[in-house]
Amino acid sequence: MSQNVISLALSADQLAEVNKALDMLEKNLTELISLSVDDRSELRKMGPKSEMFARKAYDVLAQSPEILPGTFELADFTVDLEALDQLRPVFARIAALAVHIVGNKAKDEPLLVAPALSGQVGDTGLMQTLTAYFAGGFKSEEYYNLHHETDLACNEVYNFVCKVFDDRETFYDNSVGLARHLYETGTHPQIKGGEFYVVYFTGCRFGGEAVDAVGLFKSETRDTFLDVGEQDGQLHISSCQGINVDKLDKGCLVFNTEREEGFAVCVVDNTNRAEARYWIDDFLHVRPRQDNYHNTHNVLAMCKKYVTGHLPSEFDVSKADQAEMLNETMKYFREQDNFSLDDFSEKVIRQPEVMESFSRYKQEYEQERDIRIEDEFAISDSAVRKQARAYKSVIKLDRNFHIYVHGNRNLLEQGEDEKGKFYKVYYEEEE
Repeated sequence: MSQNVISLALSADQLAEVNKALDMLEKNLTELISLSVDDRSELRKMGPKSEMFARKAYDVLAQSPEILPGTFELADFTVDLEALDQLRPVFARIAALAVHIVGNKAKDEPLLVAPALSGQVGDTGLMQTLTAYFAGGFKSEEYYNLHHETDLACNEVYNFVCKVFDDRETFYDNSVGLARHLYETGTHPQIKGGEFYVVYFTGCRFGGEAVDAVGLFKSETRDTFLDVGEQDGQLHISSCQGINVDKLDKGCLVFNTEREEGFAVCVVDNTNRAEARYWIDDFLHVRPRQDNYHNTHNVLAMCKKYVTGHLPSEFDVSKADQAEMLNETMKYFREQDNFSLDDFSEKVIRQPEVMESFSRYKQEYEQERDIRIEDEFAISDSAVRKQARAYKSVIKLDRNFHIYVHGNRNLLEQGEDEKGKFYKVYYEEEE
């Protein structure tokens, strides 16, 4: 094999453009400093493997700043993390872009396929805007896998994406295949037509590593924008319809990793519930990825359903006792780093007969929903925060009163007299 793998000859104009770009970078990144080899060796690094730990540590420190030593500035840590997140879209680059118009097949709206890839990929400003538009909709750590009940190879999106990752030269042809697949699944009368973007990204971050990704996005909503400009010596106001780049309607990122499991996939769908299944189930056909986020989410959802539904049907449990168990469950997940079924049962459930009942219910829950919940896993803080919104320990009394139970269950007594059923609440002071 020849050692001369490339011959590079730059013109004077090319060198001038390179130097111009470098000057612009130096002008806008004046706060960067250069470290010597010794300086870098002495500093602790936040690499791919430690980033998740650092972010979890940040969440803990933000909630309990009093544990920090005096030499540690949490505000500086916050600024640095925000800067890192701001630069992430800079690392991710759009290498190829195809835009098709996908109508509603049920309404006989057409599918308009672009004749070729977009020639605007070289427009740096536009690509930065599109990257921010596409990436801005993904705010959750919830990941999925492409899936099929019989054989993963039967998943249409999986097949097209595999071909793209295997050979980038096939990107356009497979973008057309994806557009046709989306068109065929749009049979619900409420589904709106819109632009369908198929994007090839390089330099995306997943699990602390740089990987390529295929992005699938659909814009359906049109907003009204005002434009003010000078016309005949006067200020003229006009309106136009366009896409709001701050609101992504539908999106999906398929990362080139975990191919055998159906790739790692993140999904966003901000349209109404009636048509949500069209994008997630019919087009993408995904299922939750087996990870800490979904394990945490599933256990919390299962516990809530068990406490509020199954538990009172099997045991004589009051609403107040249910509220207490929900509070204890949420407290456990907020305070513990790792979930253990045995540890959770001992600390939260406690009673042997209820522990046995909960174990049986877990098996039934998994079978009914075709999911697997590990007995031990690291707790996902983001999943806890999301589920906490649904964990409202409320006792509803007819339509007159709601009692929100957050504290000591022993301060709440239940009884009945000649006037009817009642709750007696003890407290130290009124606020």
